[in-house]
Amino acid sequence: MQVKDRSRGSGSLVSQVGESLRQAILSGQYSAGDKLPSEHELTETHSVSRTVIREAVAALRSDGLVEVRQGAGIFVIGADPALSGRKVDKARVASDLEVLEIRTPVEIEAAGLAALRRSPAQEEAIFECHRKILQCIEEDRSVREADLELHVAIAEATNNPLFRHFLESQGAAIIPQSRLVPETRTAEQAAYRKLIHREHEAIVMAISDRDDQAARDAMREHLVGSQTRYRNLLKDLRSFAT
Repeated sequence: MQVKDRSRGSGSLVSQVGESLRQAILSGQYSAGDKLPSEHELTETHSVSRTVIREAVAALRSDGLVEVRQGAGIFVIGADPALSGRKVDKARVASDLEVLEIRTPVEIEAAGLAALRRSPAQEEAIFECHRKILQCIEEDRSVREADLELHVAIAEATNNPLFRHFLESQGAAIIPQSRLVPETRTAEQAAYRKLIHREHEAIVMAISDRDDQAARDAMREHLVGSQTRYRNLLKDLRSFAT
């Protein structure tokens, strides 16, 4: 399908090209693992600029339909119509990153204080929250609620109510909503959740050992690592618009 009308806005062209490619994938013209035509070939076929092609491909990528392999090309990774409406919102990723940045110094200190001040009951509450996260992972359920409960339990163990109030004032927004790994990549999704579980485990064990420095270091590694992962996602999304 060719797009010949150059008088239309670039946004309209992006939509047309993206929809054409999306239908080709969903109809089975391209199957999972297939390589799409090169960027040059797509610009020729659709009579549009490289920028239009890149933005159309970025939309398909955020839908979980294709992936761009550096130096290799564009490959189909899924053809589930249920995924075609899912978008990775750059504004939401940026917002998640902002929340992570403000959480980091507060929760690093909270972890250290929790290690020094936690009571046996508070320690058990932290372990219970950690167990819930593992259970969610094993049952392939969202860990978001359990993740929030763990961080609130650590804040509670500081015995300074302002730490808990800070997290509660942010609500569920303190746990990022943007997906770093598409649901279609089940193996990668499981590996990512296990990585988060290991990061949490280091925090929990340091608090249990009353090692305030190790608790601060583990929380720093967890939250700064999350920041890095979200910065990489944001950079990746923006690269298609340049």
